[in-house]
Amino acid sequence: MPNSIDSSSLSARDAQAVVHGLTNLAVHAQRGASVIESGHGVWVRDVQGREYIEAMSGLWCIALGYGNERLADVAQRQMKQLAYYPLTHHKSHPPVIALAEKLLSIAPAPMSRIWFASTGSEANDCAARLSWYYWNALGQPQRRQFISHKLAYHGNTIASASLSGVKYAHERFNLPLPGFHHVTTPHHARHAQPGESEEAFSDRLIADIERLIEAQGAHTIAAFFVEPVMGAGGIVVPPARYYERLQALLKQHDILLVCDEVVTAFGRTGEMFGSTTMKLQPDLLVCAKALSSAYIPISALMIGPRVYEAIERQSGELGMFGLTMTYSGHPVACAAAIATLDLMKDENLFARAGQKGRVLGDAMHSALKGLPNVISIRTLGLAGAVELASIAGSPGKRAYDIFMDCFHKGVWVRPAGENIVICPPYIVEDAHIDQIVQTVADSIRRHA
Repeated sequence: MPNSIDSSSLSARDAQAVVHGLTNLAVHAQRGASVIESGHGVWVRDVQGREYIEAMSGLWCIALGYGNERLADVAQRQMKQLAYYPLTHHKSHPPVIALAEKLLSIAPAPMSRIWFASTGSEANDCAARLSWYYWNALGQPQRRQFISHKLAYHGNTIASASLSGVKYAHERFNLPLPGFHHVTTPHHARHAQPGESEEAFSDRLIADIERLIEAQGAHTIAAFFVEPVMGAGGIVVPPARYYERLQALLKQHDILLVCDEVVTAFGRTGEMFGSTTMKLQPDLLVCAKALSSAYIPISALMIGPRVYEAIERQSGELGMFGLTMTYSGHPVACAAAIATLDLMKDENLFARAGQKGRVLGDAMHSALKGLPNVISIRTLGLAGAVELASIAGSPGKRAYDIFMDCFHKGVWVRPAGENIVICPPYIVEDAHIDQIVQTVADSIRRHA
């Protein structure tokens, strides 16, 4: 990113017109943006002609890489045929029907219906609303509280930000709302007691959750939200037995399980769904990002049988199901999503993501282990994170400085707290992985 802004540049115009998330706005006003004008494969190019490896798939999402003509052609054809049509008042269109059927056929647990939105935040927000709607249908309106993890990220609407367990989503926003509880991140390396095994760590965390449920009253808890693998938290893979014990506890107290698969769905873990990888059986499942490889915004909320039966019955009593969005099931987005899933299958990209994930894992452990300030290295599928020791009084600064150094060397990674996260497109080659990891390694050494 430029150190100062040329008043005639696109960066200057951006700084005067655009608000950027996950950005220090005061610093941005002086530094400006790196303005990207094109992309192809795993590469993007800025307006100065400089190229970068996009090692974060944009923001976890552009799984097929940039410049896929097949997806672009499908979107163009659909835009010319039917650019938009709503799903309200008994109306529909062929792309949304086909996509819903496809998602139901591949879901990791039995599902009854699909509700569509544009973003993962919206879909998680609606999962929370559906949870309330469901319990009202069953005559249990007191079930209004939610549980999720510290460091979890579920979105930026009021409800999804409340579900998120990250400080930046709450601070000065008057969030989280009452009734949103955050339990210990299931991160063994960070939170285990000395000598505590993974299984003992899991047992302790589950015991803490059980005490929370008992203190609040199980009859007041609507749902527990989980990411199969925590993305923004730094690729946190829960330890042995954790999800097994958690699901048993939720079943015991009849609490809904919502799986947020915005990051993990459609191959990122090396399997179609992270729920499959982590042996989860959700009542509701949220997916987005890779669903259309980010070519068109789209998200989906999969609704399990017991939830759908109750909400269908209640909507009959009320005369209407009052949850809708203008762009729900947008035909162009649905067409792009169908093409994305077909392309992933045709080119065997789910298996490829798993194979390249092993390459990434080997490379990260080989190149980063033992470097200064490296606490842990975590990988699962085609995603990895290296956790760094924090600088006293400056949390996150080391990771941010390394992120900036990588940027100057032509590689986009992501700082996430004390972590550097890597999540390249599924089409990444071994040489790209080597370049990404070696760049991170060099930057870690430089900022030792």
